[in-house]
Amino acid sequence: MVSLDSLSARQIVTGVSKGEFSATEVARAALDAISVRDGEVGAFLQVSGDLALAAAARVDAARRAGEEMPPLAGVPVAFKDNMNLLGTRTTCASRMLASYQSAYTATCVQRMLDAGATPLGKLNMDEFAFGSTTDSSAFHPTNNPWDTARVPGGSSGGSAAAVSAGELTLALGSDTGGSIRQPASLCGVVGLKPTYGMVSRYGVVAFGSSLDQVGPFGRRVEDVALAMNALVAGGRDPHDTTSQACEQDFLACLDEGCEGRAIGVIPALLEAEGLSDEVRAAMRQAEERLVGAGARIVEVELPNMASAIAAYYVLGPCEAFSNLARYDGVRFGYQEDGCATLAEQSALSRAHGFGAEAKRRQLLGAYLLSSEMYESYYLAAQKVRTLITADYQRAFAHVDALLMPTSPTVAWEHGAISDPAQLYLADIFTISSNIVGNCGISVPVCLGADSGLPIGAQLQGPAFADARLLALARALERSCGMEGLVAPAFAGRGGELG
Repeated sequence: MVSLDSLSARQIVTGVSKGEFSATEVARAALDAISVRDGEVGAFLQVSGDLALAAAARVDAARRAGEEMPPLAGVPVAFKDNMNLLGTRTTCASRMLASYQSAYTATCVQRMLDAGATPLGKLNMDEFAFGSTTDSSAFHPTNNPWDTARVPGGSSGGSAAAVSAGELTLALGSDTGGSIRQPASLCGVVGLKPTYGMVSRYGVVAFGSSLDQVGPFGRRVEDVALAMNALVAGGRDPHDTTSQACEQDFLACLDEGCEGRAIGVIPALLEAEGLSDEVRAAMRQAEERLVGAGARIVEVELPNMASAIAAYYVLGPCEAFSNLARYDGVRFGYQEDGCATLAEQSALSRAHGFGAEAKRRQLLGAYLLSSEMYESYYLAAQKVRTLITADYQRAFAHVDALLMPTSPTVAWEHGAISDPAQLYLADIFTISSNIVGNCGISVPVCLGADSGLPIGAQLQGPAFADARLLALARALERSCGMEGLVAPAFAGRGGELG
């Protein structure tokens, strides 16, 4: 018998197309894996078994009719719970939206469905994507499959954990300051933040509109490339004014390798405060692997990168304050009963509907956008954004990609970090690419020498060079031998085909 978690997305598509197994069999295997494994992981907020089996049946019927198989035929996928999907709730892991039923399907979700993927449900996250642990979910925390006493990262922790535990093959997350790449590193999977505008955000509940980007998780770079082909199929989305047409085929140059490519490194980052010794050692090992695969290492500087986290925690809360103002207990969201006035109802609905971190960021955003503070903080942060963008442009004039840590440490235990400012530093290496809109990917490179937990290296590329970035990531993945990882405690537990 074949275990689903041993199959790549391409192998599933090939098997379904050839009739070696049906899409329905794959869907049932995935639902079985979720049933057996997710009680310990807690990656899902809602399992959409009926939707999954119906979608799989359509793929099987198309095959029997002799139709051409779609590019993700029968591949199990699930979605971060800030993405609308008809027939499911979209809660953003918040009490504020606990009963909200999706009124339509997000473009990114629809494109995965159009490609033949099987929708398994909605995945846990930090409330409204505010966090780095998935502990701020209003419903339950998600555990890291490599050690269930530890966090999976966030805010797309459910997406990373579900892929890491072998519950599905692909997942979608969103990345506003590292929320795909950081949990990918902590859970030992591949996570891509595409260039801003490459993937439509229509139907994705907004956190920071100039920062958010949807991207895929997989256990292999190739799986992520397949997902990206589906996400950009159909071109620009007219429902999203920031959406851009993309002509790239992410599989076409995937095996080009890194021979002769220039990879930039920033020596100062390896001396950053909070960077653990085992992550530092992993980055040096990643450099050596890339050199062994034919790349050149070039030292570059991003002199304003140290200011990125300060700028982000001005821009992000300001945009969050604006985007979450609609949840007032009248138009959208949780509604407090028994109030004497509309003002009281709105105040109590927001007070009781939002969790602590969501309140903290909105209050900060309101303060920073006040007339007294606007020029000193918001306008200054936008100027820093311009400086960081210029730094990247100068660096990419000399190198094809930048190599840096994804997370300063491996996954930590639930509750080990309670200071919000310390938690914000978990994204210190990822935030800058959101500020400028470049692409970035985290690839597992080794297990920590001390912890035995996965460590990811991050590659960042210039805007709309995502296909080339994936080729470099594929070369790094092959040189490190970490392809197709499933957390050992969950491998082979349920999810068998046949």
